[in-house]
Order: sequence, then structure tokens, then C-alpha cells
Amino acid sequence: MSKVHHLHPVLSEKTYSQSQNKVYTVVVPKDSNKHSVARAIEAQFEGTTVKTVNILNLKGKAKRTVSIFGKRTSNKSGQRSDVKKAYITLSAGTLPFFQAVEDEEKRATDSQKQIDKAIDKKNKKDKEK
Repeated sequence: MSKVHHLHPVLSEKTYSQSQNKVYTVVVPKDSNKHSVARAIEAQFEGTTVKTVNILNLKGKAKRTVSIFGKRTSNKSGQRSDVKKAYITLSAGTLPFFQAVEDEEKRATDSQKQIDKAIDKKNKKDKEK
């Protein structure tokens, strides 16, 4: 079975904190299994080794729309789509899902260090006077 799996990362605060422990969350097609997800991750991201894959099937929520004005004049019920998630634990390597967030944090700490240096320099000049 040589299907190409399109893996969509789940980007949230919870998944970012899990990525610190090398656990990544992706939305996978409904017909995929653990082995195919592991092969897809290792094929798409070189240098990564998958340790475990846990799969979770989420049923879509039942939703209801009620409105008196406009086009929605009656009670309509619907359902959100079902979703299949995979929690991937890596033993080697990382996935670049949160690379932009980490780069921004690094820039912020570097700029804060420069500001601290400038403040210290100004304080030294003030003490000398």
C-alpha cells in the first residue's frame, strides 16, 4: 500500500507544550493506521525516528442553528466532521511545526539581552557623573 498521506499538524498551546517532550499531534486521513502514519512521518521528515504512534478517533459534535431573521429562519441541526488524530512520539529528531514560534522566542530573548546591556551601560555612565 503506497498511498501518500497528507498530515496536517494541530497547532495549539497544548500541542506546543507536548512538543517539548517530542510528542507531536497531526490530523490524518480516516483510513490510515499506525504503521502508515509512522512511515509517512519518517518519509516526509528525514532524520526522524518514530518511537510510538497513538491514534484517536473523534466524533463530530452535533450542532444546532437557531435564528429568526435572515436566511436561517428555522431550527436546523447538523453535525461537524469526524476527525482522526495521531499522537506521534519521536525517539530521534524533531518536526519543524513550531519552528516559527521558537525563532520568535529566540529573537525576543536576544533583543531583551541587548536592551539590558544598554540599560546597564547607561546606569554606569550615570554613576560616573
